[in-house]
Amino acid sequence: MQMPAPAARPRQNNQAVLDALSRCIAACELCADASLDEKDVPMMVPCIRLDRDCADICRLTAAFIARGSAHAQHVIKECIEICQKCQRECAKHPYDHCIQCAKACQACAEACKEYHQN
Repeated sequence: MQMPAPAARPRQNNQAVLDALSRCIAACELCADASLDEKDVPMMVPCIRLDRDCADICRLTAAFIARGSAHAQHVIKECIEICQKCQRECAKHPYDHCIQCAKACQACAEACKEYHQN
């Protein structure tokens, strides 16, 4: 018995969003880890938590997009929201890892918005 094809969008033109998601995952993981080495770790806790949440939602979103899941559009909305929150939190800190993470989160949110609208 053959499984029916998913009712999701074709997998074409998804490389840009997958690349942005991958870069965001890496930046968030690096930021969370580097934040643990900062002098005032308790001050960094909100940043670390958002980094972890952002990396996880980006991983899930990338998986849904890559496999053409019919649920990808729902997950993308949450991904955009968490990326934006992580970007705002990281932008509060002067550390290079936070600055780079904020940039990656902003780029990811923008790529997800563009993908979601098309």
